[in-house]
Order: sequence, then structure tokens, then C-alpha cells
Amino acid sequence: METVAERLSTYGSEVVNLGLIDTPEKALDAGHDFRKADVDIIFLYVTTYALSSTVLPVVQRAKVPVILLNLAPSAKIDYEHFNQLGNRTLMTGKWLEYCSACPVPEISNVFNRTGIDFHQVTGTLEDDPECWDEIADWVEAARVAHGMYHNRLGLMGHYYNGMLDIYTDITQQCGVFGGHMEIVEVDELSALRREVSDTAIAERVQRFQDEFEVMPDCSQAELERAARTSLALDQMVADHDLGSLAYYYMGTGNTENLDTMSSVILGTSLLTARGVPVAGEFEIKNAQAMKIMDLFGVGGSFTEYYGIDFDDDIILLGHDGPGHLAIAEGKTKVKPLEVYHGKVGDGLSVEMSVKHGPVTLLSVVQSGDGQLRLLIAEGTSEAGPILEIGNTNSRYRFSIGARTFVNDWNSHGPAHHCAVGVGHIASKLKKLAQLLDIEAIQVC
Repeated sequence: METVAERLSTYGSEVVNLGLIDTPEKALDAGHDFRKADVDIIFLYVTTYALSSTVLPVVQRAKVPVILLNLAPSAKIDYEHFNQLGNRTLMTGKWLEYCSACPVPEISNVFNRTGIDFHQVTGTLEDDPECWDEIADWVEAARVAHGMYHNRLGLMGHYYNGMLDIYTDITQQCGVFGGHMEIVEVDELSALRREVSDTAIAERVQRFQDEFEVMPDCSQAELERAARTSLALDQMVADHDLGSLAYYYMGTGNTENLDTMSSVILGTSLLTARGVPVAGEFEIKNAQAMKIMDLFGVGGSFTEYYGIDFDDDIILLGHDGPGHLAIAEGKTKVKPLEVYHGKVGDGLSVEMSVKHGPVTLLSVVQSGDGQLRLLIAEGTSEAGPILEIGNTNSRYRFSIGARTFVNDWNSHGPAHHCAVGVGHIASKLKKLAQLLDIEAIQVC
């Protein structure tokens, strides 16, 4: 028990260890203790045969997912040594050391019949990296679920007019992921911009120079305009304790708001890089996907299809920003645009590619039956020519090929935006979906 508890604590989790539970009375007390401790997940280490009546009360009151740890002391019994013990009582004790698998069907049966959400990990206590990697993934998935439950997502502005695919049910988002939706006003951001000092603007422009590769054709006036907005965004995020943000606002007819909203990309990119992912076009579902990826520590940059290179079997994905600077291949460039991503407006934008190597795409899908699902794909970000248009832009290869990937991905009805992160984390995302009791679909 102590070995398992100590190992779990190394994954950055707070462990509540209630020790050995071997009577219904202890089980009842343990159930109350877990509930009082407000645990997010229970690891039920089955050390030997246990009556299900000593297990059910432990998890009933906590009402959180349960992971059955069916862990043997070692990979096999030393049969020769065992059979030479010469004492059948001693042999029974030794046998029970390896009897963890025996009660798992009984416990699973009872959990199924009583509606307890449970999952299993089968392996050995020592020298089993595959087993412990899976356990670590469960801990991380629980940590991300906890983070989403406590996240405050800011909603600023309104949906992009006509993009019916991105509209979503905010109440359902809270019901599945938890968290709080904080509606914030563009007027507040504009007001905060008025309070920014010239000294702070100069310092933020210098930070832009340090963190970005600012192109020579970026005017000082545009950099200062973006710096003013960046500082106001930081203040608004702090004032409302936001952990993510979805925004879109044209500001038509209001010069001050138009000035604000056409200068947000550098500031929102800085926020995204420091753990406050920002999704444009008021794409709430993608703000959730970006936050999930960021909590897993793999980035979560805002992206969408640009086109297909059929000769190279490559798909181009990107957007006008924000970009996740922490997962960029090299330094992110800043370029001035006269037309923003094919829309009305101008200002500074970011151009970056995602780090070359393994990547994972994630979309939070609101499906035709009204359910939320996670749509997942693993691929590779590759070096090669991109569109140097002042947008985030990367070349991605998928094992099933570009044509099949596009058809399969689209068949599940995602919005046209998704989040991209570095590394292959489909297994972790699937565990998160299980903890949230929603479906996860992996296309490759």
C-alpha cells in the first residue's frame, strides 16, 4: 500500500491514503473520509482477495471515478520455491500474496450493477513500465479534469456572424467540463487601455522585441498600439481571474473598440503561451480544447485547415492567431497585415509553425445528437514550405493519408477550428473523456 501511495505522489498529485480496508465498518468510514477529502479519483489497489462488501461503501459516497489496480507482487510465482515450503498454511499465505486478480471480477460485477464508474489497470507492482505509465496517465487525466472544473473561461464579444458550426450550449459546456463562464465586455478592455502608461507600453514593446522576431515593416505606432492592448488584456485577465478566453468583436461604429479589437493578436499570443489560451471568433468549444491541451502541458494552438498538398500528402493548418509561442518552431514572427485572415481589418499578426515532430489535434465536438465528444488525431508536424502570410501555419502528415484523414475527421462533424499540441497524447485524452463520461473518437 505504501509503495503504491508513494509512487502516486511522485506524479504531482496529493494522495489521501486510507490504508488497508478489510471490514465493512472500515469501508463505511473510508467512504466518508474520501468524501470529506473531496478526492477527484480513487485508486483501489486490490492486494489480495477482498469481499465486495468491504469495497462498495468505500467508493459509493465519494461518487468519483475508480481505477482498479490489479497489481501482482512480481511477474510470476516462484513455483519451485512455493511447492517446497512444506507448510500448507504458509503456502496459503504466499498464494494470497499473488491473489490480487481473484476478486476483480467480483468487484467489477458489483460496480457494474450499482452504477459505479470504474476502469482497470492490470500489471505488477514492480518492473512494469507499461502498467505504471498507464497509471501516470490516469493521474494526469484526473489533474486536467480538476483543472477544467476550476477554470474560468472569459467570453468577450459575440460569435462570428454566420459561422453556425461554432455556436454551442454554454450550460452544457459547464455541465460536462465544470468551470465558470465569465462574460466580459469589450468596453471594459477599451477602458483599461486608457489607463496604460507610456512607460509600460515601452516595456511591453521591448518584450515583443525579445519574444518575437519583429519584421522591419512593423511600425512603431502599431507595436505601441498592440502593447497597449496587451497590457489591458493582462489586467482584464487578472481582474476576472480568467484561465482562458474566447473573443470576437468587430467594433463597427465605435472607433475606440475597433482600435482595441484590431490590436489583440500579440497580447493574446502572450497570454496563450503562459497558460491562458485564447480562441478567436468566439470559438468557445475550441477555447475548451486549447485549455485541455495546455493543462496537459503540450500547448494547444488555435488552428484550422488551410489546404491540402496532394503531391506531398500533407495538410496545411493555421490561423491568423493567437499562436502558442511555447510550441513554435523557432521564433514567432510579427508581420503587419492590411487584411486580416480574409476579413475586414488590419494590424499586426503572428506567423509561426508548430515544432517539428509528433503532434495531436483535439476538437471538442457538439454532435448532431446534442452530446459533447472529444475528436482526436495524432500526426507529425514536418518541415517544408508554408504560406508566409503573417498567420500561424504548419505542414502536417497523418498515417492514414491526407484524403482519408480529411474525410474521416469531417465525418464526425467537428467545427472548423481545432487545437494542436506537441507530442502524441491520444491515450491521455481518452482517459480524460472517460473521467468526464463523454465519448472520445480517434481517427488516427
